[in-house]
Amino acid sequence: MKLLAPSPGWTASADVIVVGSGVAGLTTALQVRSFGLSVLLVTKAKVDEGSTKWAQGGIAAALGPEDSPGQHERDTLIAGAGLCDLAAVRVLVSEGPFAVRKLIARGAVFDREASGEIALTREGGHLRNRILHAGGDATGAEVSRALLAAVHNDPEIEVVEDALVLDALKDASGRVCGVTLHVIGAGTRDGVGRAIARATVLATGGLGQVFAQTTNPSVSTGDGVALALRAGADVADVEFIQFHPTVLWLGDASQGQQPLISEAVRGEGAFLVDDEGTRFMVGQHPLAELAPRDVVAKAIMRHMNETGAHHVWLDVRHIEGFVERFPTVYASCISHNIDPLKELIPVAPASHYASGGARVDLNGRTSVSGLYACGETACSGVHGANRLASNSLLEGLVFSARIAEDIARNLPEFTDPVETVEETILLDPTVRKALQLSMSAGASVLRSSRSLSQTRDDLLERAKQTSNQPCVEAWETTNLFQLASAIVRSALIREETRGSHWREDYPDKLLVWQKRIVQHLDSRGVWSSTFEEVIGE
Repeated sequence: MKLLAPSPGWTASADVIVVGSGVAGLTTALQVRSFGLSVLLVTKAKVDEGSTKWAQGGIAAALGPEDSPGQHERDTLIAGAGLCDLAAVRVLVSEGPFAVRKLIARGAVFDREASGEIALTREGGHLRNRILHAGGDATGAEVSRALLAAVHNDPEIEVVEDALVLDALKDASGRVCGVTLHVIGAGTRDGVGRAIARATVLATGGLGQVFAQTTNPSVSTGDGVALALRAGADVADVEFIQFHPTVLWLGDASQGQQPLISEAVRGEGAFLVDDEGTRFMVGQHPLAELAPRDVVAKAIMRHMNETGAHHVWLDVRHIEGFVERFPTVYASCISHNIDPLKELIPVAPASHYASGGARVDLNGRTSVSGLYACGETACSGVHGANRLASNSLLEGLVFSARIAEDIARNLPEFTDPVETVEETILLDPTVRKALQLSMSAGASVLRSSRSLSQTRDDLLERAKQTSNQPCVEAWETTNLFQLASAIVRSALIREETRGSHWREDYPDKLLVWQKRIVQHLDSRGVWSSTFEEVIGE
């Protein structure tokens, strides 16, 4: 299956194509170059406009004298609620410290204590201080800056900006040998073209724009996962959408990207209170406000539903040095006429991170030969049913290195793409807003058979609103539709509550569901679901 699009009008080539310019894409490109291979780095907007630069919390790694990969592993497995792949988690936590040190060697500057040691803080779900941060709460921006500087200094990495990836190209054997993409703007590569490569890596980030409210930037329309689906690759764990519990509430009518109030704020002692000033998290979890994100998000939503409130409050007034520690959060609040040093901050959950994606092995390989995925685009198994705070940047660092090594070991010769007869799909761009509202209403923090079925029916109706006029807005809307369909399908199948998937009609975690739901879309557009046993402890 593929998107309805014009025939390619130009061709480019490189040893490896990397789609995406967040931590996963940039690190993959740099690691690939260390093996002497040429790279075409394709990014949807400008090279610095992905989700990475918005990451406030930091990078989790066992670097402290009292910490260890084993302890990091334990915390990750607990947060993942029984669905983490143990082998993948062990790769993450054991190779993580080296990956972070390599990032520092590439120029990333992290905050340090007066003694000169790297400052390590704590976030929800972590029982040790192991979070590196930069600029207080601007870690992602610093990571992005350092990696971009390294990329720009390498003439063998060609960067193509303003390029929306469309579909995979395959050779006669069915192996992916490149992609089609649409470059926006004037120049010799204006419009739809094709990029040929010996290996293709998808690192397009998240899919937060599936929902009406999200912390993700506008470019996060899940283009890589949707491409993988249409290419015949398996996707998994897509029902596990992490909703950040503390996003600045801007009113019921607000849509799109919302300002994030970092989890690290609660790590420094912020309290969640209701309209009466009561700390409602106390007694709900041993860690109270520092409980894993899904626990806090669900508690907030339940409290809002019970009280009729549109949001709850975050109290940071007692935190010393708040402005210095959280300059980004402070500036965001001030820009919305809230002084956090004197006032409570209104917050509510919004979609934040997708634990699922294109199913990959420990070397980032999808189920389709020649196609790799990394970062939030991938389902490596490290997050399970719920990502542990600040493991996402680490995942991008660790698995990008493994992908580059695997490509270097197994790189084939260039092959030519072949034309295939497949079903095409393209939805009208006007479907997007209705789709987002339906997903937020029926498939967000709190779910049930009734709410999910209503959303499924809405999506089926939206599928009838097709278009024969290819454009960026239509391609993005179609990607969102296919991802929404996968999310709702999996959420309906999983009749239990686990991690970031909450079913009001199935409130218990059940042993029978300690398995991964894998979705597949064939060339005719027909869905199928299978199960994968989880290899845990």
